[in-house]
Amino acid sequence: MAGRIRSREISPLELVDAHLRQIDSMNPKINAFVSVLAEEARAAAANPVPGPLSGIPVTIKDSFDVAGLPTLSGSRLRRGHVAARDAGAVARLRAAGAIIVGKTNCPELLANYESDNHIIGRTNNPWDPERTAGGSSGGEAAAIASFCSAGGIGSDGGGSIRLPAHFCGICGLKPTPGRVSGAGHFPAMTHPGGLLGVAGPMARTARDLRLLFEVLAGYDPDDPFSAPVPLRQPEVSGVRIGVMEQFYQVPVQAAMCAAVQKAAGVLSGLGYPVEPFKPLGLERAPNLWSFFFTELAAVSTRGFFAGREAEVHWTGMEFFEPFRDAPAPEAKTILDNLAARDSMRAALLGQMQHFPVVLAPVCAVPAFRHRERRWETDVKPVGLFQAMMPLTWVNLLGLPAVTLPISRSEEGLPVGIQLIGRPYEEELLLELAVRMEAVQASM
Repeated sequence: MAGRIRSREISPLELVDAHLRQIDSMNPKINAFVSVLAEEARAAAANPVPGPLSGIPVTIKDSFDVAGLPTLSGSRLRRGHVAARDAGAVARLRAAGAIIVGKTNCPELLANYESDNHIIGRTNNPWDPERTAGGSSGGEAAAIASFCSAGGIGSDGGGSIRLPAHFCGICGLKPTPGRVSGAGHFPAMTHPGGLLGVAGPMARTARDLRLLFEVLAGYDPDDPFSAPVPLRQPEVSGVRIGVMEQFYQVPVQAAMCAAVQKAAGVLSGLGYPVEPFKPLGLERAPNLWSFFFTELAAVSTRGFFAGREAEVHWTGMEFFEPFRDAPAPEAKTILDNLAARDSMRAALLGQMQHFPVVLAPVCAVPAFRHRERRWETDVKPVGLFQAMMPLTWVNLLGLPAVTLPISRSEEGLPVGIQLIGRPYEEELLLELAVRMEAVQASM
């Protein structure tokens, strides 16, 4: 699209109008948009800002501030909020010339793997409306997959970029904390939540994902995790790939295993050494993630909901319900768990000296039916917490990971894989994803 705009084959206004027509056509089926900014987008297209994304229509997950608009984060308790300025990531998109065509749906306070709330209701998967687009960046994934948007930004605290990308057949990048600004996001990506949650790009292709990352990456003093890490040319020759077909003994469905095996074959065909990899000492990682994401976060969440519980949507309470009346964790427990997390991270990074990149499934299943919470595998049934174990340890340890589509399930649903790397090595993961995508396109 950017090339066609530069060569004057198409104008930014024509491109924006085409996307607005697609939104009119598709959104009644998928319900991905909290707001469509048609007039604002057309005005911006009439006088586009020069840059690598000049004239490109993008969408923003409704947990990021866009100046002059509410940031609802799926909660009607946020009604009345109006953002004074753009979030850091939104500002970088605008500065690169991107044109915002809308804000996209998410679960209440981003606390679920399904995008549903009291604001606009349920987002449906473009591949099958009876299935979820995922969460919490489900509206963003559905909008991009259905060609309503060229790309955009989501956030990921427990798989919330990678899972919807997998469910909807697009690409998504969960960066290292601080590589892309999380300033201007609600809930705030400060301590301790910013240990898990990050902002990152989503797009239909790995090439587009890389372009968005190059625009978004950069230091932001408003983000306490931000670091001045410059963009770098990755060294990809001879990179060893470790393959995890599942998280320890927790099974995944056959389509997930087949996707990982197919991806391993593609990487091997590209000349990369591919070997089985079983990390040492991560068995408790999903439980530690759950402590920080749910039990510890429940303290502030209870305060936010206090006295207004009747107005809260089920997506905002599902994970926190077990801790509704639980006492706040003691300081010693928090410190012990932080120390365990840091020890676990150091041990894994030692193992990743030999395997700088880990290939793994995204989760145990493809896009599931709305409110479904248990699934059969060839070994035994798995529940939601187990199904998401391939995702959550990556958040706990602050690693970057990219998801890209690789195959289809028996039902014809998209199946993605994830490439997991060492901190601040997003460029390596993206280069590998681009190369894998090129092989896929030639098949």
